[in-house]
Amino acid sequence: MPGKFVTFEGIDGAGKTTHLAWLAERLREKGAVVTVTREPGGTPFGERLRELLLDRTQQLDPATEMLLMFAARREHLSDVIVPALKEGRWVLCDRFTDATFAYQGGGSGVPWTDIAEVERLVHGELQPHITVLFDVPPGVGRRRSAQARTPDRFEQEQEAFHARVRDAYLRRAREHPARIRIIDASRSIEEVQKALEGIVLS
Repeated sequence: MPGKFVTFEGIDGAGKTTHLAWLAERLREKGAVVTVTREPGGTPFGERLRELLLDRTQQLDPATEMLLMFAARREHLSDVIVPALKEGRWVLCDRFTDATFAYQGGGSGVPWTDIAEVERLVHGELQPHITVLFDVPPGVGRRRSAQARTPDRFEQEQEAFHARVRDAYLRRAREHPARIRIIDASRSIEEVQKALEGIVLS
């Protein structure tokens, strides 16, 4: 199976991490070589930045958040994503640049044009082959996150923040309809996974 770069997006609690693991297993069953990674993170440097970015005790300027996300992303691309794609691997990534538009742009108010400018600097024309956006109402996502773990710095934000994040994701999907495919993640796990398989493996 020729490799592809597939990213998973959605507000916290949408279930993307669970479905990413499921898809990775399905691909391996079909003989694909799969790299599973995440953002922020994916490299030792990125994981250190992840700890800082998600630390509930930190208060960061939104532009600082955005720049740190892209710093981690640049290392992630050069050390993990691009080499894996050159080897013909599938790369499944839990969040990528669409998350920066959604969280730092929609959620925290960093201008869309500023994010787009840094995006061009960091990864130019490189974009995922497919982005799956798991869409749920903010209230549903918050309830799921609260049941699963102690909320991180973004998860503990108010529902209005997550509503802005969701709106930004949907705006990004409208801007890139060929790449970003939306799944109603409020449905059952089986229904979501059937839709995911149809999008990625069809």
